[in-house]
Amino acid sequence: MECRYMRIQGREDSWITKYPKGIFGMCWRLIMDGMMEPEDEKTFRAIDKWFRENLPEPEQCKKQEKVITFFKTGTTGEMLKMIEPAVRMLDKYARPYDIVYTNAVGTIIYEDDWQIAVRVEGGKMI
Repeated sequence: MECRYMRIQGREDSWITKYPKGIFGMCWRLIMDGMMEPEDEKTFRAIDKWFRENLPEPEQCKKQEKVITFFKTGTTGEMLKMIEPAVRMLDKYARPYDIVYTNAVGTIIYEDDWQIAVRVEGGKMI
């Protein structure tokens, strides 16, 4: 069975969505809590910049609406290479995470060539 969507998420819920935080939220939390080493922070900021420059940011995410995003598995090859150092940082700083592959994402409210966004309510996709 081939799954169309993939998400790297932690086991701690986002205060906005009440759904597990995505990898970017997890890494930003490490920075905000002063836990990430300066060299790792520099690397993560470069990764974040690359994604902002190469991937459209859904308007719903910019507005901090209750949405989560998934990568499309058919177009994620380059993105996964770029995000791999951030995944290693989660390992380094002992932050548990899951890589979720699924076709069951609820109602898609945003879509581009690389990702989708779905609305969440009460910690569940709707």
